[in-house]
Amino acid sequence: MASSAGPMTPQQVWREMSAEQRLAAARALWADEDSAPQQAEAIQALARQLRFRPQSLLRLSPDRLARHLAGVRAISAPLASRALVVYHLAGQRPMLEAFLAHLGVPHEHGVISDGPTEPPGEDRLQAAAAALLERFPAADVRVYLLTLAAQDPGVWGRLAPIADAIAAGPPGADAP
Repeated sequence: MASSAGPMTPQQVWREMSAEQRLAAARALWADEDSAPQQAEAIQALARQLRFRPQSLLRLSPDRLARHLAGVRAISAPLASRALVVYHLAGQRPMLEAFLAHLGVPHEHGVISDGPTEPPGEDRLQAAAAALLERFPAADVRVYLLTLAAQDPGVWGRLAPIADAIAAGPPGADAP
């Protein structure tokens, strides 16, 4: 989980994702034409981990490569960052759009058009996160908030404790 020391790094967010989320992110990475540098980096990382030659891995299908990559818990910052971005743009766009619209942040299909000049207030962030939790699975909302905080801590760093609260569950959730 994120700590009071600040937002997680993209690699930490990757490790926090469920196996299904990592698989979806890895599939999105292999499907994204603009991710060729990160795909090449992933091939090298997989070759080291699996003790394969990179040329052998290049013969695998994108789905098999994605399954292998999803099983890797420690990846580089650039690879984790790109995987998180394409994961959200490929499969979580309605959530991105809803969050940004709730905050009044200009965006184009969930991609921030012009970054906010100042970070949104904590009350606004809490309300936007609560609105997402009404429409989307908590695990997906949590990963999105952690991703924003990791990608731009200056603007979105206040989302880390909100994501921590989502991970902890609603108050009284542990009570019998």
